[in-house]
Amino acid sequence: MQHLRFLHYIDAVARCGSIRAAAEKLHVASSAVNRRVQDVEAELGTPIFERLPRGVRLTAAGELFLGYARRRQADLDQVRSQIEDLGGVRRGQVTLAASQALAPAFLPQAIHEFQTLRPGIAFDVKVLDRERAACAVTDFEADLGLIFNPPDLRGLTVLAQARQRTCAMVAPDHPLAGRASVRLKDCLAYPMALPDSSLSGRSVLEDLFEQSSAQPHPPLVSNSYEMMRGYAREAGGVSFQIEIGAGPSAGAVAIPIDERRLPTGRLVLVALRDRVLPVAAAAFAEFVGARLKEANQDGE
Repeated sequence: MQHLRFLHYIDAVARCGSIRAAAEKLHVASSAVNRRVQDVEAELGTPIFERLPRGVRLTAAGELFLGYARRRQADLDQVRSQIEDLGGVRRGQVTLAASQALAPAFLPQAIHEFQTLRPGIAFDVKVLDRERAACAVTDFEADLGLIFNPPDLRGLTVLAQARQRTCAMVAPDHPLAGRASVRLKDCLAYPMALPDSSLSGRSVLEDLFEQSSAQPHPPLVSNSYEMMRGYAREAGGVSFQIEIGAGPSAGAVAIPIDERRLPTGRLVLVALRDRVLPVAAAAFAEFVGARLKEANQDGE
């Protein structure tokens, strides 16, 4: 499988944008990486990288070849996983790209419970904004994506999904903490921490703010839900998060926002279309899919 290692070199150069940086990442000599690139270019009869003063850039032919290289590596990972499963070895790794709202509560709990069933499975979780999470799946950087309100599903297959309400997040001793639900105007009476435009939760709130006579003037805007919750706790204020990411382990009380005009978001589990997932990733997708189905039923 030596040729697959050479394909890995090409992938590393494309991701790093530099032969030297790729060599450092791979812990090999730059000359060795450069020779493999030249070997591939000679065999194809065309350059796959454009040499720039500072680094390299894929040519059109290089884009095509890189897609082939990544598909071959993904196919090999899937075959290895199947061989391990045939041999009764319950191990492997799941790479997952996820929206940040899932990091405090839902994902840690789901991964832990899954690993109690299959303790040999390790996880590599990348917490990304929704655009980058979708790209991580299409670029073979992640087996699965768990994304809130994904912007574009081209090239992806939806494996499961759940409707998600937006909740106000407050400290346990906050005046709103005992409410079964709140209106947006209730939240405006307190310091508000809002997500920035990189987080999909911001667009959900903006749709409602545009229809409201009272406009927020948040003292804090952040791309970190942990930061927003911490600020709201210290300032006696309010932050916001989708309900599935707002469990007790998030360290705050989650109160559903009761607004007829507030759109319901969509949490989607996706994989690359036509890709056969490794056994571990397929098993975790089934596990999470069941969780999302339960969330849908709980929300009805």
